[in-house]
Amino acid sequence: MNSGSKPFGGMRTAVFGAAVSLAFAISGPATGQASLSQAAPPPPAGSVGGVGDVNLFPKRVVIDGRRSIATVGLYNKAVNPGDYEITIVDMGMTPEGQLLAFDNGLDPASQARVKTASQMLRYSPRRVTLRGTESQIIRIMARAGAELPDGEYRSHFTVTSVPEADGFSIEQATTGGSDDGIGVTIRPRFGIAIPIIVRIGETTLDVGISNARVLTARDGTQAVAFTLNRSGTRSAFGDITVKAAGSSDPIAISKGVGVYPEVDSREVIVPIDPEADRRLTASGAKLRIEFVDDDFSPGSKLAELDFVVP
Repeated sequence: MNSGSKPFGGMRTAVFGAAVSLAFAISGPATGQASLSQAAPPPPAGSVGGVGDVNLFPKRVVIDGRRSIATVGLYNKAVNPGDYEITIVDMGMTPEGQLLAFDNGLDPASQARVKTASQMLRYSPRRVTLRGTESQIIRIMARAGAELPDGEYRSHFTVTSVPEADGFSIEQATTGGSDDGIGVTIRPRFGIAIPIIVRIGETTLDVGISNARVLTARDGTQAVAFTLNRSGTRSAFGDITVKAAGSSDPIAISKGVGVYPEVDSREVIVPIDPEADRRLTASGAKLRIEFVDDDFSPGSKLAELDFVVP
């Protein structure tokens, strides 16, 4: 049994492959606007949200064929209005399961392995203003030339909040609205990205699980770690469940785990339910990891592995 130094609750972004939350910091004066007290209605079913006020639905887009149209919905879950900028961004997956933008630290060798879809995607509009709890649909068209080889191509639909123009002067901005000296005001820009996958012709996929083990952090929390292996021309996307002999319910679940074609394998860490009986993960316990498809053939089992805790 391996030991870690941190609780596993902080590793959520390393597991989920459906959406990526983005956060940026920008300088500028604060608006001083008070948020309204009433609660917004819940977001649409099947949507995904990040750390900001916008949700996207569906959680990922798959387009089949060389010429096709898809839609993405934006939902402002706040009660205040918001402005949002829409872009198509190329990202690549690392063996640790992280998604990095081409212009944000992904090395050239990794970029070369990604089959991007950005060159074949057209979308409209590119900037929207949504009132509180309002939604809008964005149309996306894929046009792939006949010369493009069969396979899977991917880019990411990214929505970023646009700061409100508040009319401060340069002097007010540099002093923070005070005559006492120079100050800096930080305003966050939040965003979220979902994958847009274009599949052309026949694609293949084979998935396996290896190197399974149980991790225990210093605070006693536990997780199951393993390597998810992928081969073929298509990405894998689905849900992970970990079952223990002697328990009718899974002891760990992680939804929306993806492995993209640019990597042959990635590491996955799934936190174990802290309420689970610790005897189910003690030395000698028998565990089963299952990876069930939620993409190409929903409900089918992509891979499974039985192992005994050392």
